[in-house]
Amino acid sequence: MTIATNIRTIESQLPDRTKLIAVTKTKPVALLQEAYDAGCRRFGENKVQEMVEKQPQLPSDIEWHLIGHLQTNKVKYIAPFVGLIHSVDSLKLLQEINKQASRHQRVIDCLLQIHIAEEETKFGFDETQAHSLLNSPELESLTSVRVVGLMGMATNTDDETQIRQEFRRLKQLYDQLSGLQRPNVRFRELSMGMSSDYLIAIEEGSTMVRVGSAIFGTRN
Repeated sequence: MTIATNIRTIESQLPDRTKLIAVTKTKPVALLQEAYDAGCRRFGENKVQEMVEKQPQLPSDIEWHLIGHLQTNKVKYIAPFVGLIHSVDSLKLLQEINKQASRHQRVIDCLLQIHIAEEETKFGFDETQAHSLLNSPELESLTSVRVVGLMGMATNTDDETQIRQEFRRLKQLYDQLSGLQRPNVRFRELSMGMSSDYLIAIEEGSTMVRVGSAIFGTRN
């Protein structure tokens, strides 16, 4: 199967509201170019350094998504060009993104990462923390960021019922929070679903699926 065939197959399964983010971490630039030539325009990277190295080598109309854990001291490297940060897991990080975005006269779109999985290792807010962040007075001053939705990763399990319940809970939280009226909160994206579970995620309301191995094959 070629990368182009894989992309076409996945895109044929996506409803109109759902976008494909090609997860390109650890993949060489040549394979990213192949995905680009097949029509992919949204690339997701886990590591800042890798994104910063690849970005200048590829066409300028690619929208770069940072989907991995982001440290505050790394924000400055991607602030000039990043399209969407999926993994905001603290107010401190949001403040740093705001600071770096304003230096480049940009407004950077962000998703709050919500901890929905059973594993302890995954980052993210719980539901109460997400509510309090989005209602906090500190948010007013962050005019160079826009919170456009939520991201979550389901538990790494073969139990489809559990995965579905986790996605459903995230969608319920999304629906609760999307009524918030704040200048820099505009919910429109729900990023959930990866190669192993994106079909379930679509059924549960995902607007962005983050797919790597189903496009490029398993990581080497």
